[in-house]
Amino acid sequence: MTFMESGSTQSYKFAYKANHSVIRRCEPLQARGSGDWSGGRRGAGLVAELALVNRHACNDALERLLLVHCGSLCKTKMAAACARVLGKVGWQVLESPSCRPGGISALVRNASLHGSRRACGTGGAGGFRSGVFRAAPLRGGGGVLSCAVLLGGGLGLYQTVKFSVQRLFAEEETKAPRGGLKLTLYQYKTCPFCSKVRAFLDYHGLPYEIVEVNPVMRQEIKWSSYRKVPILMVNDELQLNDSSVIISSLKTYLVSKEKTVMQILQCYPEMKSINDSGKEVTEYNNKYWLMLDQDETQQLYLDKDSQKEEMKWREWADSWLVHLISPNVYRTTGEALASFDYIVREGKFSTFEGFFAKYVGAAAMYIISKRLKRRHNLQDDVRQDLYKAVNSWVAAIGKKKKFMGGDHPNLADLAVYGVLRVMEGLEAFDDMMENTKVKSWYRHMERATLNHKGRN
Repeated sequence: MTFMESGSTQSYKFAYKANHSVIRRCEPLQARGSGDWSGGRRGAGLVAELALVNRHACNDALERLLLVHCGSLCKTKMAAACARVLGKVGWQVLESPSCRPGGISALVRNASLHGSRRACGTGGAGGFRSGVFRAAPLRGGGGVLSCAVLLGGGLGLYQTVKFSVQRLFAEEETKAPRGGLKLTLYQYKTCPFCSKVRAFLDYHGLPYEIVEVNPVMRQEIKWSSYRKVPILMVNDELQLNDSSVIISSLKTYLVSKEKTVMQILQCYPEMKSINDSGKEVTEYNNKYWLMLDQDETQQLYLDKDSQKEEMKWREWADSWLVHLISPNVYRTTGEALASFDYIVREGKFSTFEGFFAKYVGAAAMYIISKRLKRRHNLQDDVRQDLYKAVNSWVAAIGKKKKFMGGDHPNLADLAVYGVLRVMEGLEAFDDMMENTKVKSWYRHMERATLNHKGRN
């Protein structure tokens, strides 16, 4: 039976059978492994045949082929070579004066036989290097329809390859250094400490999954004896607690050439103690240190003063700046309601919990914010303390530097940005941007994290 058998019903039946036939013939290729290019060559022919039959089924077959062989392919060369192959097919069809029955079948058979003859590694030349698609001249009454099917199949194949290559590029861009880590962040989105960790991960282009924790029931972290957030799970096995420990550990891992995350974490032992209220607290006395050797330290910091400055402002963000957030976002009853409306909208609450949190929580936090103001000896107008703190940060950066870290953000930049970011969309944030000199630095930080400028 030729491809263009007379009658739409018969053509449909043939296409249906061909779909399943080609997919079944692609199945064994998946077991061959990435080193067997002969399988990839046959697979390319089968994908081409399937493209002529059904564009959508072609996606499945090509996906199987790419999963097997793209580990050793140079993606840019592969895309260029595929474009050349399709160009040759289209040009040959356009040059053909007429069609004959079975022409397309012959064309596909020759495509399979004269497909890629060379492996295409990331360091080598080539790609899908095509042979000449030798098809007998096409004649007969089905010529126009045959050409249309061929060109449609070619366009379908091109779009599929284009999409797959783009996705592979995206996956490569999100790979973490040193082989990558599977990171899962348990958080409250509006928590400044969680925001610090997200700022670090985003800036360095580290892929991570987020588990939003219900702040009322906290069922998502019931498995953990540590009941605070953020919690970062590494490869579903290793638990990292405390935002500064998480950041210091991961930064050490990114810079260090030899240490594993497990080895690094051992350098940050827990120190349990009883505070003035009689409550047990857990601290990490060296959490602002990076566990690097002398050469690695010199590579990261221009001098010892820059290292000390980074540690000083990281601690300042945790011990002072973060305590200015609540008194400012809950300063008035109206601001408290607006803040809890934002928290409920961005957080994980049931309908009842959201209603309860918005009104009862807003009233409670309005009262608590007054206590916090007294505890931290803040002025009656807590905005002034916020303005003073932010301007002192900008003054420490100076006019000659873009960031505290110079031309690129350091860990202090990321910590301060992460804390301030939780106020976005609230009145306190707008007032801060209008009445301080932080706007330029903040927008630079926003772009740096959004574009993953620290990936390399």
